[in-house]
Amino acid sequence: MAPGSLDFNTALVTGGGGGIGKAMAEYFVSQGKKVIIAGRTEKNLQAAVKDLGNNSSYYVLDTGKTDSIANFVKKITSDHPDLDCLVNNAGVQRPLDVSQLSPEEFLQKADQEISININGPLHLAIALLPHFRQKPSAIIMNVSSTLGYLPTSIINPIYNGTKAWVHFFSMNLRTQLKDTNVKVIEIAPPQVSTDLHRERENPDDNKGPSAMSVGDFLEDVKEGWRKGEETIGAGPSKAIVGRWYETFGGDYEKAAEGWGKK
Repeated sequence: MAPGSLDFNTALVTGGGGGIGKAMAEYFVSQGKKVIIAGRTEKNLQAAVKDLGNNSSYYVLDTGKTDSIANFVKKITSDHPDLDCLVNNAGVQRPLDVSQLSPEEFLQKADQEISININGPLHLAIALLPHFRQKPSAIIMNVSSTLGYLPTSIINPIYNGTKAWVHFFSMNLRTQLKDTNVKVIEIAPPQVSTDLHRERENPDDNKGPSAMSVGDFLEDVKEGWRKGEETIGAGPSKAIVGRWYETFGGDYEKAAEGWGKK
């Protein structure tokens, strides 16, 4: 039987040095969980671990460098054999306009974004599965985006596509693991006031009144965890996620039932 949403002891949170990742890590610590954060910028990780307390620890990890993930998984499961939760939160959002960039520059930036947003979560989830399957229960949480359901941010064509991938991968992974001890949760944020837009001309253009605060976002996510929701929206993303499942959810359930009869 799949576990409850917070039925874990030790969580690895990628992109845990700030923003949504740090907020989730702080909540886990408040619930008595052991937390390990990972990210690319060591000074941010050091500051976050100091804030988290509770013997939290960190690892420097660039999820876009997938060649390093197998060794990383070996090390972290050796250092922390109690690890039973992965939060795939790390991601980048690049403003990319195909009409303004050379093909070489566009593809270089796009390839890196795909590596971080798709290949990193993929490699971490699959590499950790053998370890998780040995636990009484385990959780994989993948952070997608409302833009993976409705790609209205035209300046972010790669980000939108990568988050659609996270959504569909999470659905299929959940179905394939439904009779195991591993629970798969998708969290689909709307626009949240973080530093995600740091590469835009105005890096604070997601911090206006239309954006959710990190605190308000987390309150909605906590409600989703309490309810045991498999796909968790927050604020305006609740309606978009709901519309998607109202339209296509039944078709997917039929396919999932067919998979279960194999």
